[in-house]
Amino acid sequence: MSFDEIEVPKELREFMLDGAEETVLGQKNGANKQYRYGNLHIREYDDKFLVHTDKIDPRIDPLGHLVHDAPEVLIGLACAIFGGSQIGKALSNKNNSKKSSITTGLASSIISGYMGYIATKKIKNYLE
Repeated sequence: MSFDEIEVPKELREFMLDGAEETVLGQKNGANKQYRYGNLHIREYDDKFLVHTDKIDPRIDPLGHLVHDAPEVLIGLACAIFGGSQIGKALSNKNNSKKSSITTGLASSIISGYMGYIATKKIKNYLE
């Protein structure tokens, strides 16, 4: 749970805002379901709800949401594309097999993207 989230135990109050829509947009973080109501992002767990406000509703402006609320996703993608392709290219120059080159490129993209995502997430959480 980040510092900007509010926890509502289900034993205290079972609630859901009228008009809240179930969504796949956002990180579930182990939640059973997640909902959006304007800029509110609500995650439902067995025993509680976690609620936070996003700066930008991803249903209205997906790119703006990524830039302002989830930059770690953009940086992870950039690392996967650029870092992975550069590492894959450097490693594949040593090996002439096309199958090996594709496997190396894919593996390096996944690792680079994941490392960029995790590093940015840690920095973002540290700054909050």
